Amino acid sequence: MIVKKYRSEVVSVENPVADIRTVTLRPLEKAYKYNPGQFLHLALDEYDPAGPWPESRCFSMQSSPDQETIRITFAAKGKFTARMALELVPGKIIHVKLPYGDLFQPEQVARSSVFVAGGTGITPFLSLFTSKVFAAYREPRLYFGVRDPSHHLYPADLEKARGVNPSFRLTLLNEEKDGRLDIQKIFAENGPAAVYFISGPPVMIKNFKTRLAESGVAAENIRTDDWE
Repeated sequence: MIVKKYRSEVVSVENPVADIRTVTLRPLEKAYKYNPGQFLHLALDEYDPAGPWPESRCFSMQSSPDQETIRITFAAKGKFTARMALELVPGKIIHVKLPYGDLFQPEQVARSSVFVAGGTGITPFLSLFTSKVFAAYREPRLYFGVRDPSHHLYPADLEKARGVNPSFRLTLLNEEKDGRLDIQKIFAENGPAAVYFISGPPVMIKNFKTRLAESGVAAENIRTDDWE
C-alpha cells in the first residue's frame, strides 16, 4: 500500500483521564487508506509540498479502516506530545502521512491468536478488533492490563469485537488489584503454536518477546508493535 499525505481536520479531542487524549481526524481531500494495525506520522507544523516533511511522530491508528475517520490516543510525555495537547483542538488543520507497518498478515487468521496489551498499547489491536476482517480470526484471545479501572477506556470497542467475532475472549487485569501481566502464565495457557501479538511500553515488549523466544515460540510467531 502506497504511503500518502493527507490534509486532515481535527474533529474532536477527548481527555478521559488526566494524562491521556484521544483525537479524531477526518480527511479533507481524499479517503484514508490503510490496513488494521498500521500507524501514521502526524505533523503539527504546516506542510509545504515543495519542501521536506516537517517534524512528526508515529501513532497507531485505533480505528477500523472501515470508518471514514481515524482515531489516535496519546499521552503528553514529551515536547512534541505536549505541543499536541495544546494545539490539537476541534477545527485545527494538520497533515498526516500513512500507512506504515505490517503487524497483521492474512496467513495469521488460521492460527490461534493471542493479543497482549499494556495500557494504550491496545490501540493497534482495536483497529483489527472492530474491523470486519476480525471475524476470520481463530479463537482470538486478549490479555489487557490497565493501571486502574479509570484507564480502561475501550469497553465499547471490546464489546463491538465480541459482535464481530463471537469466539473472542478477554482477560482484563487491573494492576492495582491483580498485578501486572505475566507472560509466563499467558504462555502456559496458550502454548508455543499460537501467534503472539505484543503492544505496550518498550520495556514490556522487549521482556515479553525474550521470554516467549526462550519458551520455544518461533520468531515469526512473535509480532510486536514497537515502531517507537
